[in-house]
Amino acid sequence: MIYRPLMTLADRVNEHWRDRVLTGLTLLMAFDLFVVVPLEAMHATGIRPIGIAVVILLVGGLLVVSRSIVPVLGVAAALSMLCTALFLRRRGGDAALDVCFEAAGWLLIGLVIIWVVSRAVFGPGRITYHRVIGAVLLYLTLGVVFVALFTLVGALAPGSFSGLTVADRVSLPADLVYFSFATLTTVGYGDIVPVHPFARSLSNLEAILGQLYPATLLARMVSLHVGSGR
Repeated sequence: MIYRPLMTLADRVNEHWRDRVLTGLTLLMAFDLFVVVPLEAMHATGIRPIGIAVVILLVGGLLVVSRSIVPVLGVAAALSMLCTALFLRRRGGDAALDVCFEAAGWLLIGLVIIWVVSRAVFGPGRITYHRVIGAVLLYLTLGVVFVALFTLVGALAPGSFSGLTVADRVSLPADLVYFSFATLTTVGYGDIVPVHPFARSLSNLEAILGQLYPATLLARMVSLHVGSGR
């Protein structure tokens, strides 16, 4: 009779911290995408350690939310890819190869974030402000996943984009983040245009997901709110 209330209290404490970590992760992701990445493109001195620290904090928060070994393995594999890309860049080998390794690492990190955060956001339970903010994190992560996919297509098939060259340069992440979120929100300025069939297909898919996600999110949140009886 005592054990069950104690377990319930522990679950509530875990949920309390998990919700706040979701908000922290969202702020970190937004800071990285819209502050750190543009500053790196401007060759701002001393900004790269900040970017590395943001990645470490993202990974740490992700592990707190998941409480599972599976995301740990995925993040470890992703970090190994990022380290391989850094090694190849320092060694001065094939530029396309290190771009592919870096893109694959970020793709895996994005997929792990989506898997972990979607379970926390769309799982059963009371709808809180922090869970809504976590849904924003999922939306941002969708853009990051397509940044990685666009990078892979552009590196493996040069000339996939008109107005954008996918090569090992400092401003590449900022350019692709700009294009990805312009596509996700269906703004479509037209300064960067996909011309390769796979690049066009990915652009269409991202635009469709960008339109469907808000409607799906609203429907799921309403059903969870009604199901919680609040």
